[in-house]
Amino acid sequence: METVANYKPNLEVVGDTGALATRCVELFAAAAREVLDQKDKCCIAISGGQTPRQFFQLLADDPGVKALQWNKIHLFWVDERCVPPDSAHSNYKLAADTFLRAVPIPNENVHRIPTESDDFNLAAQLYEQTIRAVFDLKPGELPEFDLIILGMGADGHTGSLFPDSFASFETKNLTCVVYFLDQKLADEPVNRITLTHPVLCAASRITVLVSGEEKARTLKEVLTARPDEVRYPIHILWPVLDKVTWLVDADAAKLL
Repeated sequence: METVANYKPNLEVVGDTGALATRCVELFAAAAREVLDQKDKCCIAISGGQTPRQFFQLLADDPGVKALQWNKIHLFWVDERCVPPDSAHSNYKLAADTFLRAVPIPNENVHRIPTESDDFNLAAQLYEQTIRAVFDLKPGELPEFDLIILGMGADGHTGSLFPDSFASFETKNLTCVVYFLDQKLADEPVNRITLTHPVLCAASRITVLVSGEEKARTLKEVLTARPDEVRYPIHILWPVLDKVTWLVDADAAKLL
């Protein structure tokens, strides 16, 4: 594994969250066009959370994005809370309420995680089956997403791979269930389903969105310390850093 000391990250620092969202739209559209110039299908996985919200809103309004060949774009989610799809805490609902209703993507190309199931392990298996079907995978093969858009939390998590979680080391399956206590949901235990780290690392392009002053110290440590996937799960990306674009606003980059 290449050490951080020998690697210069592909880091783009922008002024604020609005500029970050605008740049992410540009990267999204450019990736989709490039891929569809070469093949008949483009598979993209997106994340939820506060950082992507403005990005999603801009996707809904951008004429260039609306002009993309959405009939050839397949949309997936990196992770999801195990809540109904109409819950305010659903990553799918965030996308549905912002850009999905505004772009001409066929319903059959929207592959949300079926989190309304009471059997969370079954839900993870069903999502994996969907991925395998869309990518036409043989046993043992990994999907190669054309673009995965990730975030990074103030604790260094990405997707639903959290510090000190077994999920960061799941390599057998494409998806897994994660158990996490979400403070935003009144201290109720909230299960999550996430893509596993081999799937994230297999993507052709990875964009990591980081915004907010509260992430500045963690970002500095992540980019300068030796990789520690237990403490900072974002370090799972270190073997494939050449494929990663770090898109960071000025507040998050203030200590770099």
